Amino acid sequence: MSHGILHADLACIESLLERPSTKSLQKKKWHSAFVTIYCSRALLSIHQKCVTKKIPPVTYTYTVIDVDQTENNNGFFQIDQASLVHLVKEKDVDLLGELGGVDGVASALKTGPEQGISIDDHEEVARRREAFGSNTYRRPPTKGFLYYVWEAFQDLTIVILMVCAALSLGFGMKVHGAKEGWIDGVSILIAIFLVIAVSAISNYRQNRQFDKLSKVSNDIQIDVMRGGRRQQISIFEIIVGDVIFLKIGDQVAADGLFLQGHSLQVDESSMTGESDHVEVNHGQNPFLFSGTKIVDGYGRMVVTSVGMNTLWGQMMSQLSRDSSEETPLQARLNKLTSSIGKIGLAVAFFVLVVLFVRYFTGNTKDENGNTEFIGGKTKFDDILNSAVEIIAAAVTIVVVAIPEGLPLAVTLTLAYSMKRMMADNAMVRKLSACETMGSATTICTDKTGTLTMNQMKVTKFWLGKESVDEGSYTSVAPYVIELFREGIALNTTGSAYRPTFGMEYEISGSPTEKAILSWAVEELNMEMEEVTRRCDILHVEAFNSQKKRSGVLMKRKVDGTLQVHWKGAAEMILAMCSSYYDASGIIKDLDVNQKLEFQQIIQGMAASSLRCIAFAHAGVLAQDVEEGSNGHKSLKEDGLILFGVVGIKDPCRPGVKKAVEDCQYAGVKIKMITGDNVFTAKAIATECGILRPDDQDMNGAVIEGVEFRNYSQEERMERVDTIRVMARSSPFDKLLMVQCLRQKGHVVAVTGDGTNDAPALKEADIGLSMGIQGTEVAKESSDIVILDDNFASVATVLKWGRCVYNNIQKFIQFQLTVNVAALVINFVAAVSAGEVPLTAVQLLWVNLIMDTLGALALATEKPTKELMDRPPVGRTEPLITNTMWRNLLPQALYQICVLLTLQFRGKSMFGVDDKVKDTLIFNTFVLCQVFNEFNARNLEKKNVFKGIQRNKLFVGIIAVTIVLQVVMVEFLKKFADTERLNWGQWGICVGIAAMSWPIGWVVKCIRVPQKPIFSYLKMKKNYIR
Repeated sequence: MSHGILHADLACIESLLERPSTKSLQKKKWHSAFVTIYCSRALLSIHQKCVTKKIPPVTYTYTVIDVDQTENNNGFFQIDQASLVHLVKEKDVDLLGELGGVDGVASALKTGPEQGISIDDHEEVARRREAFGSNTYRRPPTKGFLYYVWEAFQDLTIVILMVCAALSLGFGMKVHGAKEGWIDGVSILIAIFLVIAVSAISNYRQNRQFDKLSKVSNDIQIDVMRGGRRQQISIFEIIVGDVIFLKIGDQVAADGLFLQGHSLQVDESSMTGESDHVEVNHGQNPFLFSGTKIVDGYGRMVVTSVGMNTLWGQMMSQLSRDSSEETPLQARLNKLTSSIGKIGLAVAFFVLVVLFVRYFTGNTKDENGNTEFIGGKTKFDDILNSAVEIIAAAVTIVVVAIPEGLPLAVTLTLAYSMKRMMADNAMVRKLSACETMGSATTICTDKTGTLTMNQMKVTKFWLGKESVDEGSYTSVAPYVIELFREGIALNTTGSAYRPTFGMEYEISGSPTEKAILSWAVEELNMEMEEVTRRCDILHVEAFNSQKKRSGVLMKRKVDGTLQVHWKGAAEMILAMCSSYYDASGIIKDLDVNQKLEFQQIIQGMAASSLRCIAFAHAGVLAQDVEEGSNGHKSLKEDGLILFGVVGIKDPCRPGVKKAVEDCQYAGVKIKMITGDNVFTAKAIATECGILRPDDQDMNGAVIEGVEFRNYSQEERMERVDTIRVMARSSPFDKLLMVQCLRQKGHVVAVTGDGTNDAPALKEADIGLSMGIQGTEVAKESSDIVILDDNFASVATVLKWGRCVYNNIQKFIQFQLTVNVAALVINFVAAVSAGEVPLTAVQLLWVNLIMDTLGALALATEKPTKELMDRPPVGRTEPLITNTMWRNLLPQALYQICVLLTLQFRGKSMFGVDDKVKDTLIFNTFVLCQVFNEFNARNLEKKNVFKGIQRNKLFVGIIAVTIVLQVVMVEFLKKFADTERLNWGQWGICVGIAAMSWPIGWVVKCIRVPQKPIFSYLKMKKNYIR
């Protein structure tokens, strides 16, 4: 019996010693430990049963077995983060082999290609985040409010004014005593503080707005497999162990390993700088890096590292987003600001010289009429104090003259429009696009999803030359139905998942794939899992916009036969076929005449706005499968058997025709560029209003991409303006059209959603990518993302672009009126009377009203219908138009005349002293700007009050300005250096200022030439030469 026990135990030990080779390294170590312990106990048991009781007690010896267990964060997973990071970062194939390959890593992470991680266990998700981190990276700290305060302090004119304020404070207290001497200096400091505070708050709020938009633009939706169900989650919610679906145009969301897929190629230039595409496969390179782009094929990956554990995360955490992007319009305005500033500086310097000359020649008198400077008698402190006042006045003229409010107005209107455009389904990625869109002369748009709803459904089915009605598929030969099931289930990037038997299918993929899968499931009773289980996929040729087809080489498990299935644009597939199935399943030859009949069938479907997709197959022998140059099997592309054509209906979006008409009425040409055939393109273009029924056959209006491509450069340039529809186009054709249009002087906006659209999106003046169907590559190449993929939103973006441009022109007109008036008044008064009528504090207050409050009031006007009634401005129209010169010069002239009259005749006209006269000038000047702000609301319309109730911010700013002006005049006498005015004097000020309204109305009756004024000067100059 002992011998039997010994034999049984030894057999058991022997079986234990046969260590499975498939175990992971960590499991092997645990296995060795267990075997050692088990063997020790087994031998001890045998010894106890075989020896007699008389044998002395056995002395046991203990052996410590050291098992090197890889530690991880919580012991739940069988691999640690450091190993995962090293594995992918170093592309360590040897370590991958030790860990049991990709499947071993997936098993260690408790995930799999078919199920992914569990979505029911929230604790597991939290455990994974704790063990491996979240898919976020540390951002550089955002600039705080104090940064913008400090930035505002660094303005040179502010620094000079602060020095002047400090000197004024010091000398004032010395000359006039502590009780009165501090007023002037502190008043200037308070005014400076207000200007800085408003500027800093505006810039800080704008930066916060851009930060919010940046977070939205970075929140990419990713397709993952969780709990056996395909679903979309935010890129920030991805965790280690997630199984991610990859397709052309996707950005890889985290580091990981390739699980399964076909023909997957990756652009790693963002990481390595190398432009060559890298093939990812199960063999030597299963490694995928966060931030890289998928350029071909499709597949699945398992996530191994996220966030700061990826090289991409570490790189991004070091980059600070530059929100101070200078747009082209801002650059033009900075030049304008610089030019006006130089004029202001010259005027200020001249005033400075005149005031100093008058002071030292004894022509300047104080408030009591005494000469301020008497050679040899005036104290040095008094001379220095007077000099400080003169310098402060001159510097303040510079402050008023320099229109620093122009860049602020652009910033405010861009930030405001970006926020409002977001609500209108347009996310601005590049600030310059806001303003450039207002100048657009041509929009090149896609068809699918932009003009149409992208809600596709199979509505027609032709088998052979017979149309099969819905519900009568039982009449079709079962063998042909089975071919359809194979061709659809295996040759797709979508999926049809059914949680449990009897429940509805959850279908995912592109709209075209979803339409075909839904039709196969509902009408052909396709069980996708069963079909894929019966076949092995050997090679896939993925669909892209150039080939317009996809193919698969598969092997049937039941008999080992090889089949090639193709699916794609009907005329492309038809050209590859030499025979076809009829409804009975009989194969018939496809000669030239038969092909013409099929082409007529396809054209008839296309003319009904249907997208035609054909299916074909061929049996192949193993020895006939050729290896391509890249090591892949090449698919048979000729001699195929056509077994059906389906027509997919994608209805036009409601309101798209109205949007197209609005754009055309606004002088913007709409061109449709689509990959569909010419008949479908014509039908959709007519339905959307791009083509009219009576001019469909207009010479050159409809063209195919290959024809446009084959034109010479001269022919393209000659015909590009007449083209309205380009069918069967490739991304290269779209790029060619954009280049031709730009060379002809058009400002071009282009919509795109595919990876191959990226060159055209970058080449265009405004690239518009699609938020739903657009790939990440397309979005990164674009300037604006249309969140709902709707052309109506493109028209809205056009309207907002024009609104931005128009608002900035309004503010330029308003500010230049103030600049011209302030400069002329101060210059004339300084030269003739030896004094500046407006003090430093008063001029700073005017500056605040003009630059900041004015910018807020005029830069936040909403778009109006009138904006779409005028033609686009294009590239050549000047920023300051003839209309603006017509509006601003009479207003400035009126203000100059009135204020100079008050300066030289005010005392005698109204019987007041110098203090009240100066207050009247200051009050009238400010109120003139308030009334003129209404005139600036509309550059051309006489009724400037239309729609004012909708702009509550404008009304609020006007009210605040008036209230503050009353406080300045009536209650801050010492601060503002003013005197209280009686009701009559207030009435005079308001009456004079209100005259700007009738003047504005009369001026707008004057017609101006369309040709810019300065172009006549250039012509005259050229003529003289």
